[in-house]
Amino acid sequence: MNSLGTASGVATAASVARTVPVVLVADDDEDILTLVALRFRRSGLEVIVARDGEEALELIETRAPDVAVLDIAMPKLTGLEVVRRLRSSEATKDLPVVLLTARAAEKDIELGLEAGADEYITKPFSPQDLYACVQSVLSAA
Repeated sequence: MNSLGTASGVATAASVARTVPVVLVADDDEDILTLVALRFRRSGLEVIVARDGEEALELIETRAPDVAVLDIAMPKLTGLEVVRRLRSSEATKDLPVVLLTARAAEKDIELGLEAGADEYITKPFSPQDLYACVQSVLSAA
């Protein structure tokens, strides 16, 4: 992110007027979506949700969130594929990404970080820890 609050450096009306950070949460598990969205909303964040990787990319393009929290194992496009596409696009290459996944093997963590994720959190997880992680990547952006 840059000083305009956008990945591309082009200030949109939405990004300039935005005072509350927008978080995209993408997961095919409704329980995880509900839990994370509830925790973030209670903390004052705006939340948009996607249930697969294609929907996540569409929402990132149309809504320009400030951070994305992605599951790896999603239909249509995996979280890793989404991260790779984000990193290969000039408009989204700097979008902070947190992977939230049940894949806890060292090799999976390496793959996630090599794909371009800023953080990697394994399930089961603490909603408070996830919120702190999102706040940390927002502050660093």
